[in-house]
Amino acid sequence: MREFFALPEHERLAIDNVNSPHFRGYTRTGDERTGGRQDWRDQLDIGAERAARVPGADEPSYWWLEGPNQWPEALPELRSVALAWVDRLSGVAERLLRELLVSIGARADFYDPIFGERAHPHLKLVRYPGSAGSGADQGVGAHKDYGFLTLLLQDQVGGLQVEREDGVFHDVPPIPGAFVVNLGELLEVATNGYLVATNHRVVSPPHAVERFSVPFFYNPRLDARVEPLVFPYASGAPGVTDDPANPLFAEYGFNELKGKLRAHPLVAERHHAGLLSPA
Repeated sequence: MREFFALPEHERLAIDNVNSPHFRGYTRTGDERTGGRQDWRDQLDIGAERAARVPGADEPSYWWLEGPNQWPEALPELRSVALAWVDRLSGVAERLLRELLVSIGARADFYDPIFGERAHPHLKLVRYPGSAGSGADQGVGAHKDYGFLTLLLQDQVGGLQVEREDGVFHDVPPIPGAFVVNLGELLEVATNGYLVATNHRVVSPPHAVERFSVPFFYNPRLDARVEPLVFPYASGAPGVTDDPANPLFAEYGFNELKGKLRAHPLVAERHHAGLLSPA
């Protein structure tokens, strides 16, 4: 992945995600936002390689999220390596999800039907270039991931923090050869808050120190509806975290589209002006 960020800027910008109504491609430092504030990182967004789907008048707008990736001509091998990594980690995440379900007394295969060939995995290659010139330290602001599970491979620089029950963000020290596993909003919804989505953020590394990470997001089909699990502790679940500023929708695709429109305002303005959030 370092080879991608070592490319001349004009080669990275040739696949700028502003070109893509599907939110695929390269995002320049400062062009993504979390909580309305700039994230000080640049990245390459990659998903399942599929033909562009333009939703019809009677189809949900989240079908805009399905489409082709953008690949740098100077790194022809990146396509095969990245897509193979998506396939490999999809298998790892599938097994992990099934083990999590068994651990709380649910059926291991309960959610198998909402994945399959039309699942919507997402991979990012991310670079944090160091502190912003303004002194802001938001590598990426505090947030929860949309899907079921995130597998994060990070380098040894550090900066990832998670919020614990005490309401304080704690460092997650890098462990060589290990993934950080974040629970997503769909698991919180599925278990009515028994398994809580991981609220996390990244503090920019100091000065001009670079940090690299590769998060993989395990997501179901865009049209998937998450049905509540039946498990032994369901009656004691505290309920889903209520955030009026970040409502959750029954269909997964609406949740991801909502997040993408907020995080990538330049893409939203160019390709999706006037697109309304679902009621």
